Amino acid sequence: MKLMRIRAYEPDDEAAVIALWQACGLTRPWNDPRRDIARKLAQQPELFLVGIHENTLVGTAMVGFDGHRGWVYYLAVAPKLRGQSCGRMLMQEAERLLIARGCPKINLQIRSSNTEATGFYRKLGYTQDDVVSFGRRLISDDDV
Repeated sequence: MKLMRIRAYEPDDEAAVIALWQACGLTRPWNDPRRDIARKLAQQPELFLVGIHENTLVGTAMVGFDGHRGWVYYLAVAPKLRGQSCGRMLMQEAERLLIARGCPKINLQIRSSNTEATGFYRKLGYTQDDVVSFGRRLISDDDV
């Protein structure tokens, strides 16, 4: 898409970001999106990207670098704009920012049921790593 501009998240973006994540099926009851945003803003806020098209927020990518690997979370593109390179543009910017920090590899996780995302990342040259993802919640969003 020619006219999508990518910039860092700004506080006034919160409602539009959450609405986009909900429209894209990224929110889950056990993850409060407001708290996820606040947590990101406390760590590398410049790596929380939004895509703007015609003054409307149409994409997001939450990027991080821990000194060993880069990560991408919450890559989202408005459903009506999918297939117009918005996701590719967000990922290219994420990769550019990570390379500038000396990041040797980028990781991301996709829900196993999300075949659309799997196909998207394969088209961008990503391959499935031979790993099993484990997780453990340390802070419940219900407890905060």
